[in-house]
Amino acid sequence: MLDLETIIKRVQEAVPSCRIELVSNESHSGHHSLLVDDGHAVEVARFLRDAPDICLDYASNVTGIDWLNSTVKEKVPVTETVEGEEKVNEKTVEKTVPGYLEVVYHLYSMRLKQGPVILRMRTGNRDPDVHLPSLTPVYRSAELQEREVYDLFGIVFDGHPDMRRLLMWEEFEDHPMRKDYFPPEESDESPIDEQARPKQ
Repeated sequence: MLDLETIIKRVQEAVPSCRIELVSNESHSGHHSLLVDDGHAVEVARFLRDAPDICLDYASNVTGIDWLNSTVKEKVPVTETVEGEEKVNEKTVEKTVPGYLEVVYHLYSMRLKQGPVILRMRTGNRDPDVHLPSLTPVYRSAELQEREVYDLFGIVFDGHPDMRRLLMWEEFEDHPMRKDYFPPEESDESPIDEQARPKQ
């Protein structure tokens, strides 16, 4: 199996205008991944599938991740005048980093019996810029899994052949795997199965 740095170089040669970077994973698995820009993701996936010595011909798993807004502290220089003399000091300020949604594909080569290579894409934010290209035209096995990610996380896959809910009903208006999702409270007006109603 080619190492990820070599795969990145090969991708950049084949798709020169793409942005692709290595995302390190310091966990026990050590499975680093490739983050690709959504404008070239389909082209990159097609190259990874068709290059004879890479041949990632099977998407075994597609999942979503919800990254909430986060706050980071930064030190910034501040010029202050003290007793008529200017001094530069450091001040700690909090900065909000916008959240985003992410989709992760685990790709394998069935022909070469190797993998996985993990491919990632990120949305612009958590709402309303939640569109990413579908990789179903490259990996047919992604069709139902992308629908599941759409249903549970709200990522809309442009170019998907059947972009509709898979687990929740069509009228359902939320996405249950979002970190800020709260199920609605049951009201007295909710329909209750007569067999489940407690005996008086």
